[in-house]
Amino acid sequence: MAQNEEKLLSKGYEFSEVEEKWLRKWEEEKCFSAKMEEGKPSFSVVIPPPNVTGVLHVGHALNNTLQDIMVRYHRMCGDNTLWVPGTDHAGIATQNVVERQLALEGKGRHDLGRDAFIEKVWEWRQEKGGTIINQLRKLGASCDWERERFTMDEGLSSAVREVFVRLYKEGLIYKGDYIVNWCPRCHTALADDEVEHEDTKGKLYHIRYPYADGSGSVVVATTRPETMLGDTAVAVHPDDERYAHLGDIGIRLPLTDRVIPVVFDHHVQKDFGTGALKVTPSHDRDDYEIGIRHSLPLLKVMDDKGVMNEAAGKYAGLDRFAARRKVVEDLKEQGYLVEIEDYDHALGLCYRCKTVIEPTTSLQWFVSVRPLADKAVAAVKEGRINLYPKTWYNTFYSWMDNIRDWCISRQIWWGHRIPAWTCEECGALIVESTDPTSCPKCSSAKLVQENDVLDTWFSSALWPFSTMGWPENTKELATFYPTSVLVTSFDILFFWVARMMMMGIHFMDEVPFKDVYLHALVRDKHGKKMSKSTGNVIDPLEVMAQYGTDAMRFTLTAFAAQGREIKLDEDRIEGYRHFINKIWNAARFALMHVSDGDESVKDVVNDPKSLPLVHQWILSRTATTIDAVRNGLDEYHFNDVASSNYQFIWGEFCDWYVEWIKADLFSDDATAKNQARGVLLTVLETVLKLIHPITPFVTEEIWSALPGERSPLMTTEFPERQEGWKNPEVEAQMDLLMGVITGIRNIRSEAEVHPSNKIDAFINCPDAGQRELLGSFTRAISDMTRLKSFTVQEKGEKPDDAATYIFKDLEIFVPLMGLIDVAAELEKLGRERKKVEGKLKQINGKLGNDKFLANAPEAVVAKVREEKDELDAKLATIAEAEQRLKSIG
Repeated sequence: MAQNEEKLLSKGYEFSEVEEKWLRKWEEEKCFSAKMEEGKPSFSVVIPPPNVTGVLHVGHALNNTLQDIMVRYHRMCGDNTLWVPGTDHAGIATQNVVERQLALEGKGRHDLGRDAFIEKVWEWRQEKGGTIINQLRKLGASCDWERERFTMDEGLSSAVREVFVRLYKEGLIYKGDYIVNWCPRCHTALADDEVEHEDTKGKLYHIRYPYADGSGSVVVATTRPETMLGDTAVAVHPDDERYAHLGDIGIRLPLTDRVIPVVFDHHVQKDFGTGALKVTPSHDRDDYEIGIRHSLPLLKVMDDKGVMNEAAGKYAGLDRFAARRKVVEDLKEQGYLVEIEDYDHALGLCYRCKTVIEPTTSLQWFVSVRPLADKAVAAVKEGRINLYPKTWYNTFYSWMDNIRDWCISRQIWWGHRIPAWTCEECGALIVESTDPTSCPKCSSAKLVQENDVLDTWFSSALWPFSTMGWPENTKELATFYPTSVLVTSFDILFFWVARMMMMGIHFMDEVPFKDVYLHALVRDKHGKKMSKSTGNVIDPLEVMAQYGTDAMRFTLTAFAAQGREIKLDEDRIEGYRHFINKIWNAARFALMHVSDGDESVKDVVNDPKSLPLVHQWILSRTATTIDAVRNGLDEYHFNDVASSNYQFIWGEFCDWYVEWIKADLFSDDATAKNQARGVLLTVLETVLKLIHPITPFVTEEIWSALPGERSPLMTTEFPERQEGWKNPEVEAQMDLLMGVITGIRNIRSEAEVHPSNKIDAFINCPDAGQRELLGSFTRAISDMTRLKSFTVQEKGEKPDDAATYIFKDLEIFVPLMGLIDVAAELEKLGRERKKVEGKLKQINGKLGNDKFLANAPEAVVAKVREEKDELDAKLATIAEAEQRLKSIG
């Protein structure tokens, strides 16, 4: 019975047409819009806001695919479901983009002035800032796009200001000198996570610092000799007896006329190097902490552009790297330079312009985070926030225990300008929610606002509640806060996730999310970091255009195992494209046998035990798969969800069930036909629902072609657990039948018996019940393996010319005499043996070469050994095949 003509699926799955069609229809029908119905559970997610300057990369694709899976799942479960989309204003990055555009016109931001420059940035945002949002739409992200937010929009700006003012008045925001990461190119402080660390081959300079009394000297080592001009002490360990006497003597600082003290500090490792450490509090984070502990002066020797200042003496005016060369030259000339050695270290770079970062003291705004951090730690320890995978707990606690105050000011123009004013008359600092017009102390109207803006992370730390209308008490906050889960990359656990915890608990008296799922970074198939310079970047947009979005999404999901690195291989994406096509073809086959008006045939599943064995089996396996998929989704085991779907759909539904029921579908037995049609349609519908969260496009298209009037698949109910379908006994019986069929097929394949040749099969089966079962399915087994005869016996001798397959307690024999040309097959195997032996000889030659083993990279040697193992295994297989053929001949 054929399906209506207008509902037939095309021969091949044209993914580009299908994707465009459903993206349009879903949004037109407002399928993504959040509902707030009384009495229903809520599920909410806020998107980790990508930079407004960004374009979709493979990390975004993974992150948003996993979020979309959860959102689609809970929407189908009937929950009030909200996924808030949005972008981050990305202060430094966006300002750099617009400044580069101005540079092409021969202008800088100071030529325009602050207000005109900000207006220029807003123009850029309107024109170019929606790129990544449109790309997320193409990925199939089912966000409530009508609720899109931007960290600089009016509502979020109000929330940012309210938070800043409250924290300031609570004494948790202050202004002061502190060591920060400084970019001499961008002229701004940077957060720790805005500094990229690159392994670099540098130099370690060993310098002799003489005692002030001339009685000796100590050697210190540094990678930045120009900073010695800002040294204000040498530190040694309190228990280091070698230097105990120096507390009264001091050190004469080379190249200067200063004498600096020796301080005793437990931070110094007395067994490392000489046990002495130069202390430059204004240009090194650890040194700064030592300086604070010992009340050392802060001496800055370079300005904000990385140029040596007047405190650097004769080196003033030199760029820091030119100063380094000159300092080293002078140290050598004056006899202070002991040694220069090659030294590999991690160099800090600005994440935007790649300029080498300069740690320096600067007058900045800070958040005192200890009181906020303690509340966040308590929430995690009490289980109000759960981390997945659980391996992150100890790292989280360790980082939070050692957390430093948060520098929140940035010396740029694009961002939330700090709402603080200084009175020019009396110097009072004014921080208010509304712009002040006069000084509350002296009534002067001469007020000057701070030039700095807030760190981008400050506004994004409020994201879970600011996007829902806070500080107003909105219905969205009442319904969807706290959010259900945050899905993000592990590398921003501390710089964003932890800050959201702190802000959410402090201002909402409730955690911002119940669960945090931290996925790994996506690397290439060899486990290497993707980068343009190495040419191993996988562009998700290109992959989606080549293989389809569903194939891309399924691959990412299949690789997303908790705590494991994701090694992405385009070959796997292509492989999963075949899986998508498999689903399509199975649906086309089903639609050949059901049509509009046939929905009632599904009633047969209401009494599964009245159905033939194969139907009971597929329903039981369907029930097991429903449980596996639901459990995987509830516990964030995304790879298990993908694997369960894949194994069931391809391995059981398509390869076994559909193949098995073909005879019934084409038979004249109306009962058998309707049973097959009813179960086939039921299972196909269930399959589409189960895998829809991962592969929304192909499933939605197939769903729309099934019999009857249908609302979009994404709005239907997710499969409920079906305990009544489960039948372990039936599964065991089918496992026996499938094992026998697989065994006979394997013998045919390995012996290369032509498909047109019918064969005889003998089975030794000691169990009477199993013999009876196999005997009752003689026809099905014979049809599926092209048998001439099928003999089931308790015990029988193996024919001399037979190939054997063992399955559990069963022995399967297939006589091969006359079915294959033994001499020809032996000759072919002989040729293959020579080829393998030739390759093996070359490999063994390499592995026997001591020079190769000593000089070749470890990875190359490992690959050669792997090739040897593969060739040895292949040779063993050939030997087995030859022995088997000789026994026949």
